[in-house]
Amino acid sequence: MSLNLQTYKEHFTNPLYLESGRILEPYDLVYETYGKLNEKKDNVIVVCHALTGSHHAAGKYDGDSKPGWWDPMIGDGKPIDTNKYFVICVNTIGSCFGSTGPMSPEYPSDKPYRLRFPVITISDMVKAQRILFDRLGIQKVNTIIGGSMGGMQALCFAIEHPNFAKKHIILASTYATQPWAIAFNKVAREAVISDPAFRGGNYNPEDIKNYGFAGFAIGRMCGHISYLSPDSMEKKFGRAYVETDGLYELFGRYQVERYLDYNGKNFVNWFDPLSFLYITKAINNFDATRNYDSLEDSLSRINSDIVLMSFKSDLLFLPKEMKKIYKTLKKIDKPHKLRYIEVDSNYGHDAFLVEYDKFTHYIKEEL
Repeated sequence: MSLNLQTYKEHFTNPLYLESGRILEPYDLVYETYGKLNEKKDNVIVVCHALTGSHHAAGKYDGDSKPGWWDPMIGDGKPIDTNKYFVICVNTIGSCFGSTGPMSPEYPSDKPYRLRFPVITISDMVKAQRILFDRLGIQKVNTIIGGSMGGMQALCFAIEHPNFAKKHIILASTYATQPWAIAFNKVAREAVISDPAFRGGNYNPEDIKNYGFAGFAIGRMCGHISYLSPDSMEKKFGRAYVETDGLYELFGRYQVERYLDYNGKNFVNWFDPLSFLYITKAINNFDATRNYDSLEDSLSRINSDIVLMSFKSDLLFLPKEMKKIYKTLKKIDKPHKLRYIEVDSNYGHDAFLVEYDKFTHYIKEEL
């Protein structure tokens, strides 16, 4: 069977009641599907994306040079096998790839929300997806899987919608965003907000395309450092210098500097600054214990199988954070099946998007 990539947009006119007490109405969700839904509708796998991801997780659109962000994972004979499963990936609210976000028109006007957009949480993202699945007639799914912010969504699904999935696979994530990660996000957010090009949130997207956005690029550089590790940078760049830059030129660059320059400036071309601010706020706010007495109380709601996968050199969400989820579930004797895997990787946080040979066999086992 082919990948059978299909892209859809659903429009909702009923209000989405947010955790903050505010309402989002109306709103859109863009999503992508792969494979074929069986008659029983019990072969569904939900893939949740990370901060800068989107609904486009696999395959290519016409004219694309690059496939979706998790293409090695999804498809014919791949770990998430579209011969067997019907895969859905939803673009979260707050993002800039078609679902309602800060640059969407604020009904009934045609002017974008900008800073009037409500602060959203991981719970809000998950709630919107659950409403979408109800509309699609999908009342229970086989597995929910995601890494980083996608892992936060998977854990949130497990706690707040405990009977919706049989299994949750959580990669490179946490039960609550810790000060180290919040600090990286602070530097990145401040770089965006303090740049005059931000204009208090009233920037013109066309101006950004034409003239760039230095603060936003710097923010991305900061984030990108947290996604790697000292070992991966040493292996990838060493102390190599840019051949055309003079060693004794003040602004001459090492290869690692050029790499960060490129990634920062390129990021500005395809992601929206306000979406970046709103989604990093949602990540900072994530805490699976916030509406419960304790982590034990929170995790005691879980009824599904849980697979936790950390990466040894992850500096953003440390393996000990995933171990804490595992130890807590073990202590309260939940759930029926529980597995913790620490992948021996030196790449850093982004290993779940890069070093597929290190972990895909675990995913195959679980599916």
